[in-house]
Amino acid sequence: MKQPLLVVIVILTIGLFSNTSNALDRTQIAESAENVTPLLIGQSAPNSKLQTVEGDPVSLKALTMEKPTVLIFYRGGWCPYCNRQLAGLKDIEGPLDELGYQILAISPETPAQLQQQKLQTKFTVRLLADPDLEAISGFGIGFYVPNETRTKYKTNWDINLNNEKATGRAVLPAPAVFILDTTGKVVFSYVNPNIKTRLSPELLYQAAKLSL
Repeated sequence: MKQPLLVVIVILTIGLFSNTSNALDRTQIAESAENVTPLLIGQSAPNSKLQTVEGDPVSLKALTMEKPTVLIFYRGGWCPYCNRQLAGLKDIEGPLDELGYQILAISPETPAQLQQQKLQTKFTVRLLADPDLEAISGFGIGFYVPNETRTKYKTNWDINLNNEKATGRAVLPAPAVFILDTTGKVVFSYVNPNIKTRLSPELLYQAAKLSL
C-alpha cells in the first residue's frame, strides 16, 4: 500500500539527517549542507534575536507566541529557487491565515537587503533578517560556504554572503521549513540540502493543517 506523499516527505527528511540527529550541539555551523543537524519534531525553537525589514530588533519567541507559525529559512533575495518558493506562498497565504497561521521568512541578509527585496518582489510573507546567524545556527541548519563558491558568487553575480563573526567564513542556511506551535515547539520540519528541492505550497498547507 502506498504511503501518503506528505508522510514520505517527512520520512525522507528525517532519513537525510538520521546519522547526525543525536549531535549534542546543534548550534555548531556544519562544514556542508549535507551535515547540518536541524531541530527535530518535539524540540523547542531558540529565542533568537532578529531584525525587521525596517531594522528594528524583534524576538522570535515573542513573534511565535502570537499564533502558530510557518517558519521558512531561505538563502537570500538573490536566490531564484528561494524567490520561487516564497512567491508560491501567495496561493496558500489565505488558507493558512484562515487556519490561524502566520508566515515568517528568515534569511542571513541585512535589513537593507530585505527592504530592497520587498520593494522588488512585493512578497506578502513577513521577511526577517538574521545577520548575526542566531536563528540559523540555533535551528541547526547553518553551513560554511567553500571559499571558491563564495568567490564565484561575488565575481559572477556580485553576491556578498554573510560572514560568521568568529571565523570570518561565509555561512548560508540549508533551505528549511519549520512549523511551530505557540509554545515554540517544532511540530513539523522539512530540511533538504539540495537547494533546488523545495516543499511545494500544497504540501506545506497540508502539513500545517495536520499540525493543528
